Amino acid sequence: MPYEPPAELAALSLAQIAEAVAARRLPPLADWSPGQQGDSLMRIAADGRWYHEGSEITRPAMIRAFSALLVREGAEHFLLTPVQKLSIAVEDAPFIAVDVARKGADLAFRLNTDELVVAGSEHPLRAAGSEDAPALYLGVRDGLEARLDRSTWLQLAEIALAEGDGWHVASGGARFALSP
Repeated sequence: MPYEPPAELAALSLAQIAEAVAARRLPPLADWSPGQQGDSLMRIAADGRWYHEGSEITRPAMIRAFSALLVREGAEHFLLTPVQKLSIAVEDAPFIAVDVARKGADLAFRLNTDELVVAGSEHPLRAAGSEDAPALYLGVRDGLEARLDRSTWLQLAEIALAEGDGWHVASGGARFALSP
């Protein structure tokens, strides 16, 4: 069955977003205890591009597949299969949030892997950096984060300003600061 990316985020209702999130089936990584360890020779650049042995991986389907196998242990990232646990270099965050939309009381984000994430207590927004150069991160799953790209950060800032809550936004019953 060919891959069909979700519709534009702004065109989706919260129910459709929830359905897409529920439909995404991730492998049972927590159940796997691979015996072999090594280095994947892969790197995720700060801008979200994936590389293998120095060459960019340009097939979105491969990136989506690899992203489903990502785990984080402390500051290290790994690709996990039932047989192997391979280290992967991550320069900043393994995902990039490339779009955001206000859906009722929630904020829905699209990642560079087409994954949809609704911010809340299970998927918090975290402000880092400085007031002059803020960096915002969205919790994706199990310690993995997505850094908001510049346009998504600006969209989120517009939402915060329109709602008149200073540099804060609310989603999923939680409130998040947009500046460190």
